[in-house]
Amino acid sequence: MIVFLTKGGILNPSLLETKSVPRRVLSLGMLVLPRTAPWRAVFWRAVLEHPLARYTVALSPFLVALFLFPHLALPIAEAPLLMFLTIWLFERYVLSISDPKARRALISEDEAGRVLDGLRVAAEAALTRIAAARGLEAGTLHLVVEQSAYARVPPLTLVSVLHEGDRVRVLDLDAGERRAIGAALFSEPGTERALHRANLADGEQIRRFALEPGTISAHARLAALAARGGGALSQAVPA
Repeated sequence: MIVFLTKGGILNPSLLETKSVPRRVLSLGMLVLPRTAPWRAVFWRAVLEHPLARYTVALSPFLVALFLFPHLALPIAEAPLLMFLTIWLFERYVLSISDPKARRALISEDEAGRVLDGLRVAAEAALTRIAAARGLEAGTLHLVVEQSAYARVPPLTLVSVLHEGDRVRVLDLDAGERRAIGAALFSEPGTERALHRANLADGEQIRRFALEPGTISAHARLAALAARGGGALSQAVPA
């Protein structure tokens, strides 16, 4: 489930403000609200990433018990340690894979290497096209892919492009650019999940790729513009 950190991709644009690269969101427990209908799965998957939502799910058995057995309200209210333990177990063993060996076994080293190499090549190509289309020649472009650390739920992937010059700003990608980047990074079914397994195996949440627009040759700029104008990047972003 892919969410772009842009004004057109999220409802809370305050997340776009940053002074450093990469822009961390999921690893800081921030609430991401995708700009999509609330009945879409990606919306609630993003909400689940927020601690309050997870704690509510973890403590739902207590809420059900209070509803069914009101006379147990006082004993339940006086058991905060049990609630804390429930939250800890839910986070560590229900949502996550705590054993490093088990996480490493999720994907082979060869497959992880292929996934990461493919992502790097696609990211550099996408950044080249963006730099060419926008006429950028100075500073540094960064493409940041951040994924959820939770293994037992569908992966949530945040994608952002930042331009680092006198200051750092998150580029406001239009719909076409978002479709293009999504199609480039996750061109085949299962690529997002494979990247998630590789990240879990390595204990990483963020992958960052950088490109200095000033190093792009005139030939590469023309090729990027031709590919963009020809609709080579107009495939749909995975939902």
